[in-house]
Amino acid sequence: MRSLDDIAEEYLFLDPDDRYRLLIELGRELPPMPAELKTPATLVPGCSASVWVYPLPAENGQLAFLADSNAAITKGIIALVLAAVAGRCAAEVAALDIAGQLEPFDLKNQLSSNRTQGLPNMIALVRDHAARLAASGA
Repeated sequence: MRSLDDIAEEYLFLDPDDRYRLLIELGRELPPMPAELKTPATLVPGCSASVWVYPLPAENGQLAFLADSNAAITKGIIALVLAAVAGRCAAEVAALDIAGQLEPFDLKNQLSSNRTQGLPNMIALVRDHAARLAASGA
């Protein structure tokens, strides 16, 4: 996965149509999520499209997730969230201002409110998982 800084650098130089294409490309770059992991327990509430996020066991202390969506742009948005936390340990992610990390993308002004309405829930799910792991010492 590309770093969030690298993605932002590219994104800022693109026109709106190419920004959509970049988000779609980011979603396509996510590792595939097996269908059996797409359950009500992994479904992110409040999204206009279906979005699933599944936490993987931490490797070398770093968090990892599988994610998917039935909408290409939304899948790109969750890819941005995951890029913001990639390579970080649970305690870092629990304390991280993920929304602040995504501010350079100006998603609320670049995309319709339907596409971004679930973003706070995506972020909350990732941060809550990280907080639980950090509290357990994992």
